[in-house]
Amino acid sequence: MIIGYFYQGSGLGNQLHRYVATRVLALDKGYEWAMIYMPDGSGKEEGFKGKFFIEQPKLATANDLLFLSERWEEKKNVENGIDIRGYDPEINFVKDGTLIDGEFQDERYWAHREKEVDEWLRVEPLDVPDDVCVIGFRGGEYSIYPDLFLPRKYWEKGITMMKKINPDMRFEIHTDDEVLAKQFFPDYKIIHDIGFNWRSMRFAKYAIIANSSFYILSRWLRQGEGEALTISPRFWARRNIGIWALPSNFYQRFIYI
Repeated sequence: MIIGYFYQGSGLGNQLHRYVATRVLALDKGYEWAMIYMPDGSGKEEGFKGKFFIEQPKLATANDLLFLSERWEEKKNVENGIDIRGYDPEINFVKDGTLIDGEFQDERYWAHREKEVDEWLRVEPLDVPDDVCVIGFRGGEYSIYPDLFLPRKYWEKGITMMKKINPDMRFEIHTDDEVLAKQFFPDYKIIHDIGFNWRSMRFAKYAIIANSSFYILSRWLRQGEGEALTISPRFWARRNIGIWALPSNFYQRFIYI
């Protein structure tokens, strides 16, 4: 068995990448698999953030932990104090009985199992009209970090591009921060519902996303079905100093501006 980490405090996007990568590796190797929550010292048990709309991952039992003999961690690549990690091919040599830890956001960890990933992350279908572009706006703690928070011009450029496709395109703002979203998009509908937001991203033909792992797998799966367009920020992080912090956050199916 291999066991993957869920860190307390991680958002749904980070949880999904860890879950999917663990399960793909197990499938490739013929191992059993499970996930485990790692406490952050707060004593708070948050659990799986998608539990109300995505099938919950299997959790390790105390007995499962007895058979662990090794720990493997995705290699970091630090340049000028910045983690620019990508795919770590050493994961292919992970043995049975290993606890694995990493971000696993590079598509090479899971792209070859697209059909299975789609099944594992299956949600109730949502009918999003083709004249609606879903905008995934990330506020919250991002708003106080200039190296993460996307400028207004990014969203304006994305909207302009979508209007060239359809001058009558309608826009819906899906966000974790309704107050800030209303300041950026006063004329558009604002929606704050994690399940509805993820499903909208999964089934919408058109989307403009923030630099957040929350949107990656839903849009990547939708793009795989064809006739879809996803606009993503060119600089995932450290945008203010012109550094693409994580090469793993470059996905061939997205358009970057």
